[in-house]
Amino acid sequence: MKIYLIMVGKTDAGWIESGIDLFVKRVLHYLPFETIIISDIKRGAKLDEKELKKREGEAILKNISLSDYVVLLDEKGVNYDSVGFSRFIEKKMVGGIKKLIFVVGGAYGFSPPVYNRADAKVSLSRMTFSHQMARLFFVEQLYRALTIIKNEKYHNR
Repeated sequence: MKIYLIMVGKTDAGWIESGIDLFVKRVLHYLPFETIIISDIKRGAKLDEKELKKREGEAILKNISLSDYVVLLDEKGVNYDSVGFSRFIEKKMVGGIKKLIFVVGGAYGFSPPVYNRADAKVSLSRMTFSHQMARLFFVEQLYRALTIIKNEKYHNR
């Protein structure tokens, strides 16, 4: 199985990017992983929130095929603890899924077509984070999940 993380817009804070890079390298010790960055849509005076989400959604969906399992990182999603998230990942690994795609949307969330395409939604917390912070938290939790699956020492329990 290969895991992808689709993200809308570049990470503009160097320290967040460094953290993401650190955990991406760690994840790659366990399985194939790739990030896909959707270019920011320029928000002019005439581009409202609905149209922005529509355009971002179209760009997201261009990177997803029908056979992919798509998980939106969304505040309305299932709230797992780290062990529960590791079980979710492990089920997908043994379930024969070839491409597991997680998606971090833009600042305003996802368009209806992206919600309709999703197979699942996962919440990283009941708190609200910037979409840039969500990327870092996700890759760390993915790494943590993989160490839990392998029964390694990273996660203390």
